[in-house]
Formats: sequence, structure tokens, C-alpha cells
Amino acid sequence: MKVLLLKDPKDKESGPDPYIKELGSYSLEATLIPVLSFEFTSLDSLFDKLSHPECFGGLVFTSPRAIEAIKICLKEKSKKEAWSKSLKQMWNIKPTYVVGKATASLVEEIGLVPQGEKAGNAEKLAEYICSREKPNSSALLFPCGALKREVLPTVLREKGIALESLTVYQTSQHPDLQESLSSYFSQQGIPVSVVFFSPSGVRFCLQHIQKLSGDLINQVKFAAIGPSTAEALQGAGITVSCTAESPTPQHLAAAIHRALLPANC
Repeated sequence: MKVLLLKDPKDKESGPDPYIKELGSYSLEATLIPVLSFEFTSLDSLFDKLSHPECFGGLVFTSPRAIEAIKICLKEKSKKEAWSKSLKQMWNIKPTYVVGKATASLVEEIGLVPQGEKAGNAEKLAEYICSREKPNSSALLFPCGALKREVLPTVLREKGIALESLTVYQTSQHPDLQESLSSYFSQQGIPVSVVFFSPSGVRFCLQHIQKLSGDLINQVKFAAIGPSTAEALQGAGITVSCTAESPTPQHLAAAIHRALLPANC
């Protein structure tokens, strides 16, 4: 049985993508199609703020792309040296809050220690931060995307916890998306399940998938990596067959496996 994953392939050169591998353990043949394209912005401003850890109470990351923005900054020799010599250690005195294992892993790659990765989504991370931060203390620095949801900033603001947001990337549709989807459906047919990994993915992909599936759209089990993505699908009138309990390959594969079981199992 075929599963379509609407996400970028794994960046690292350390074996197969973990989602493909995990779904394969359930005898599901998964294919990745990149949906989003990212343009990084305000990198000078980002590193300027990173150069003054004394001005902030800590860091917040809800997206791997925000860490990628920092990694791009650190490609410059002088900035990399400054980070290694002192900035990294100064930030490590403060908390670095993250959502999910993928973001936590990238945080570790730049030498920081992540907290809150098990939160799984912005709502739960906000609760975790509120349980650890005191009102009216130094602002947390929040590098983020232009399409960030307002859940986390709103919850922190209501609790009196300052958050300084900085937009470091813009999200757009991948230039090859329509062609990739058409090619997949013509060669592989209609998958038993289609998995969305972000509300942006729903916005950019759903209409194409509905058109390509035609009358057989009701046979497809739609899956979401988390609650915000599930909400976007439901808002578009789609029945969500399953949502991963946590945004990991293991939880997603298990959820899809359960959704595909016959009703009497």
C-alpha cells in the first residue's frame, strides 16, 4: 500500500528518511514530495540579537527552519568563531525551548541544550514555558517564520511573559509541486493515505490532490502530523483519519497503521 508524504526529504546523509523507514516497517511504501520553499531573511538582525544574550531570558524555536537560519549565519567564519568562543556558552546558561525532536536535534547541532521537546505542539510548549518562566523577566528571543501561528505568543503574553519575535524566513509553494504531484498520481495511482505536515501544506496541496483523485478522493485516508495541521484540513472540509500523537515517525506510522486497519479489527 502506498502512502504520500507531503514534506521535504531528510537533509542529513545518514541513511533513509526516518518516515519512509518507519512506514516501511508496517509494509507501507512511502514517497516524499517537497511542498514548501523557504527564503531566509533578516539574518544580520538575527545574529546581532544572538550576539547579545545578556538582553534575553532564553530562546524559543518552533520550527527547524529557524535553526537553519542560525546555521546559515554560522557559515561566516567570524560569526562561527564568536559563537564557538563565547556566545554558545552564554546562551547555554539560559533555556532553549523547542517543539519536537527534529527541532531539538538541530538545536543540539549548534551546541545548545533543548528543553520541552516532548511538548509536541505550540500550545503545550507555551504551557511548559509558563510553568518555568516568571512574569516580567527578560524577553525570550523567538526566531520564526512569517506564517507563524499566534497561539504561543498569545498564551505567553496573557501570562506576562515577554517574547521578542523576529521573522527569519518566508514560506512559499515549492516551484515543482504541481508537476511532482501530477507525476506521482499518474505513475503510482491514488495512495491509501496522504500525510500533511503543516497548515501551509494544506493550503498549497489540497486542491491539487482533490483534482487528481477525482471521485476516488473518499477512499483516501488523510493524516496530519499534529493538531494545527489537522485543524487546517478540517477547516477545508476534509475528514482527518488520524493525527500523530507526537510529531515523530514512530507515532505517525502507528497512527496510519491503525487508521488503515479494517473496521472490525
